[in-house]
Amino acid sequence: MSTMDSVKLTSLSSKGGCGCKIGPADLMQVIRNLPPAEPNPDLLVGLDTSDDAGVYRLSDDLALVQTVDFFTPIVDDPYSFGQVAAANALSDIYAMGGKPLTVLNIVAFPISTLDKSILADILRGAADKVREAGATLVGGHSIDDKEPKFGLAVTGLVHPDKIRTNAGAKPGDKLILTKPIGVGIMTTSIKKDQLSQEETKRVTSVMTTLNKTAAEVMEPYEVHACTDVTGFGLMGHALEMAKGSGAGITIRKSAVPVLPRVRELAEQGFVPGGTKNNYAHVEADISFPEAMDQTDRYILCDAVTSGGLLISVSAAQADKLLAALVDAGVEASLIGEVTDGPAGRIVVEV
Repeated sequence: MSTMDSVKLTSLSSKGGCGCKIGPADLMQVIRNLPPAEPNPDLLVGLDTSDDAGVYRLSDDLALVQTVDFFTPIVDDPYSFGQVAAANALSDIYAMGGKPLTVLNIVAFPISTLDKSILADILRGAADKVREAGATLVGGHSIDDKEPKFGLAVTGLVHPDKIRTNAGAKPGDKLILTKPIGVGIMTTSIKKDQLSQEETKRVTSVMTTLNKTAAEVMEPYEVHACTDVTGFGLMGHALEMAKGSGAGITIRKSAVPVLPRVRELAEQGFVPGGTKNNYAHVEADISFPEAMDQTDRYILCDAVTSGGLLISVSAAQADKLLAALVDAGVEASLIGEVTDGPAGRIVVEV
């Protein structure tokens, strides 16, 4: 049996974090074969626009928000892995404008080959993050699996009139991103022992930060659309917003916050497969500058784990919202705007 000190969790899986998601192109091939759902007037958000969570109306002033997310280890420290996984799952509720209420743990763990204290620390990290979110752990399910996986199913509440979807962006809106990108490249570098302790601490801090504060700050503003940036990368989730909203989006690469050393590491080859899949999936719908090299294109498509919110807010309130987010300690940046078109496409500017 392995002891905790000798285990490198990220070595136990071929992919880590949201980078282990089934790629968007493959997923679309599967989903399009599902039978159409029975019409239900109380299903306010379903599969139609690839949104972050489902929303089901219980009454005129109350709706359930439901999501589930789990993945393989993204960092080596078990406690931090639990925190990241919990923050990532809770993020979908915040992206929809909801407040998390209850959670269920999802556990896959090689119980006969890894020390049980490792699992205990994963669960402890998640529990602390759930407590920080103000939610309640009500149970879970576990299986014995050779590859560790962990995550949460989360139920939240939202007023039906206050739902934030990824499909309401309006031309003229400004786009605000609340966390830096480059997480996938950084965490791939963790697996390859390329990061210093301080760099690992920095990227872990980004992933374990809840989107709770950002969601609370944006609530009173004229936010037309919101999504969280995770496995499909900034470009993938922005493209979902553009297509769902029937609008165009312009992203200014120079305004997008990127974690330190990401470009250097990408040039050295530490680009995860999920990031390359993301780029292949969105390339046809994005106009990149001819002078932009492949490294920068990969960075914009990097598979993020527990990323920030991408907020589409009215131009008149964008500066105020940005200032309020920064004042609250959120690493927010104004990175682009929503345009008249072409609909469902992104234009990247230097």
